[in-house]
Amino acid sequence: MAFELGPKARAAGYRLVEYETVGSTSTEALAWATLGDPGRLWVVAHEQTAGHGRRGSKWMTPRGNLAASLLIASNEGRPTSATLGFVAGLALDSAIRTVAPSIRVRTLLDGTSDGCDRLTLKWPNDVLFDGAKVAGILLEAVTVATDRQVVVVGVGVNVRHAPQGIPYPVTSLAECGADVTPEALFEALAAAWVEQAGLWNEGRGFVSIRSRWLERAAGLGAPIAVKVGEAVYRGTFETIDEEGRMIVRSGDGSSRAITAGEVHFGAAATVGH
Repeated sequence: MAFELGPKARAAGYRLVEYETVGSTSTEALAWATLGDPGRLWVVAHEQTAGHGRRGSKWMTPRGNLAASLLIASNEGRPTSATLGFVAGLALDSAIRTVAPSIRVRTLLDGTSDGCDRLTLKWPNDVLFDGAKVAGILLEAVTVATDRQVVVVGVGVNVRHAPQGIPYPVTSLAECGADVTPEALFEALAAAWVEQAGLWNEGRGFVSIRSRWLERAAGLGAPIAVKVGEAVYRGTFETIDEEGRMIVRSGDGSSRAITAGEVHFGAAATVGH
């Protein structure tokens, strides 16, 4: 089955390049940028053999999972472009809910629902199901010409398979009970991106994006620990600010704005590392 852009994405000027097997969709997207591609280009692959995540971690994508990267031309600079991660999170959350609407709420033994939303967004760029990672997003901003910056939004979703040997909980949409294909999920993602990117409006609409993201945030108002380099900051996840930084309030009432870090919830947030 081939990947396709739906009518909403095509009407908005997005294009698609599809590969059977590729090392990294993000690397390929950057290669297109160096050749002068104007952006709004999705790069997708049925199999990814050398993908990467944050802090240099490997992200392999076997057939049945989704690996997709979006190339965006940006003249706004890194500070504004950095908030695109929240756009991507909301778009991916929306896409999963579209193709697998039944998995978002827990069904009890009597057939009723407890109303608990099982899909949440983990700062800065992960999608969780019952606290286990089902998808990840990575932003890369690169200058490809003296006056031209591009941003690549890389998306990896465990559709059929969850990776093994990962030091944190992971799952797949299939394990969550969703019978979907990566092709269907991608088409929903491309359409949802158009909507969320329009709301973002080159960063001018981040107030609305921030509000929507906080409604789906994992661990909001709960104990949290964030590892930044060798330091670990503990407190309560209070909010994200107008730049997308996590605001952690400590026990003494002081707060800290964190730009990047390794986030731990629950018991891991209250014990030493």
